[in-house]
Amino acid sequence: MQLANFMISLDDYMLPCLNKKLFGFDCPGCGAQRAVSFLLQGEFAEAFAMYPAIYTIIPLLGFLLADSFFTIKFSNKIIITLMVSSVVLILGNYILKFI
Repeated sequence: MQLANFMISLDDYMLPCLNKKLFGFDCPGCGAQRAVSFLLQGEFAEAFAMYPAIYTIIPLLGFLLADSFFTIKFSNKIIITLMVSSVVLILGNYILKFI
């Protein structure tokens, strides 16, 4: 019950997309907040449908945090791979929104 109350309050405080309000179309980051909300609710397929890059951005942030505390072999290659994957997914999703 506590988690459901947290989710309801989380949805109430999502930031609106300024780009969408001003220009009328989505920005490349539109859907990220809702995808995080879906992930926290356990709705993984909906999170992917909303913002596919969420599955590369979260591991990237976690890896960057771990890399700042520990020495990880091949960390540069892993970071670059996760960054490139994130950019490809963000741009691919953005282009598909317009098609």
